[in-house]
Amino acid sequence: MARTTKRRKVLRTGLLTKLLILILLAALGCQLYALQEQVEQARTEREAVFARVESLRQENDALQADIDEGCTPEKMQEIARRELGWVLPDEYVFDVSN
Repeated sequence: MARTTKRRKVLRTGLLTKLLILILLAALGCQLYALQEQVEQARTEREAVFARVESLRQENDALQADIDEGCTPEKMQEIARRELGWVLPDEYVFDVSN
């Protein structure tokens, strides 16, 4: 029987190749870190937008309830007081802002 010898090819990398791989891994790590920060910022911004949307939704619901209720004399009086500063003839207004 004849013996067959199997030879393995040994791939030897030089110092330059190892250095290049190390630099590429370091650059990849920096990119991943930067992307992680961007993802965290986007997540924070998304939560702020969701909070704003919920606030506006509640405001819209309150406005829709006012619309559904219709125009009542009490509402008209409240708007006249709040936005126009009107008072009833028998009321006195004291300015305490100073």
